[in-house]
Amino acid sequence: MTSRRVLLVAAIGVAAMVFAGLIFVPLLFGAGQYMFNGGMRSRCVDVSEAGAQPAAADDAEAIPGDYLKLYQEAGKKYGIPWNVLAGVGKVETDHGRSNLPGVRSGENYAGAGGPMQFLAPTFKSYGVDGNRDGRKDRYDPEDAIPSAANYLKASGAPERMRSALFAYNHSWDYVNLVLDWAKRYVGGEFEVVQANGIDCEDERLPANVGGLVQRIIAFAMAQRGKPYVFGANGPDAWDCSSLIQAAYRTVGLHIPRTTFEQWPFGVKIDKGDEQPGDLVFFNSGPGTSANNPGHVGMVIDDNKMIVASCATCVPAIGVKPYKRSDWVGVTRPLARPDFKRKVEELAAGRTSD
Repeated sequence: MTSRRVLLVAAIGVAAMVFAGLIFVPLLFGAGQYMFNGGMRSRCVDVSEAGAQPAAADDAEAIPGDYLKLYQEAGKKYGIPWNVLAGVGKVETDHGRSNLPGVRSGENYAGAGGPMQFLAPTFKSYGVDGNRDGRKDRYDPEDAIPSAANYLKASGAPERMRSALFAYNHSWDYVNLVLDWAKRYVGGEFEVVQANGIDCEDERLPANVGGLVQRIIAFAMAQRGKPYVFGANGPDAWDCSSLIQAAYRTVGLHIPRTTFEQWPFGVKIDKGDEQPGDLVFFNSGPGTSANNPGHVGMVIDDNKMIVASCATCVPAIGVKPYKRSDWVGVTRPLARPDFKRKVEELAAGRTSD
């Protein structure tokens, strides 16, 4: 069986695959067909811009006409190549044609619903009213498809396409399959885009943590290469604390906006006991002190944090060491009792605030 045929078979049957050993239930988009493979890494391509919207190839005729129109309209509005949106729609639900639970109503085993497979908390944060009927409906492709484009944009696409797709579904297998379909839909004339200045060695996320933490970190990592702007709240620029707030918000957890508010919010952790997803604080910036740190990053591994550093830093948002002379301390928001309850609710499929 050729590799192309293997990919085709995988794409058609992927929605029906349920891994018995699935531990990390996706808590962002509910595409639970793939497990994270810590041994895989993305292929980085350095190009300066995404280019124009691609023209359709013969394979695009297999996309239902109404979906093709929505992919193209959303792609144009959000600056995402339409064929990538079509690749996501194909892999997730065969453009809404799958008969599995959670496509037209209800939820699948991971709690996802709709043709683009959103979890309710994520759709609440990134859903848009695409057809302007006054409501946002994850089961309506007129809302779901532009919502997917909106989230990919917030995650760094089109400049960081692979990272954005990885944030959408935490698997490089998934990213490769989506892009394989995207290339088919434009006859293979499609260039994967990944931002300049991003170290491919930093692509891999910690493997020995839960899916929720990986989703939080994946969103933050997808912002690498974007500018630092003090007071910015995304999606095109962030400061140190807004990046942290947005990363936690993607999984339905809400933390304060500023560094000074975030410092007392989490449970204090001894230095040396920090874990991925913990926050590390620094005596840096205006109004800062040893008891009132003014700068924050997020732990992703031993002595590695994802952080929005400064406007003149290169990269402004990237992976850097946190064991430095101005390191004040560590907090763990997920250790808060209210967050523990919220995580239990999310894992059980409940979405109440």
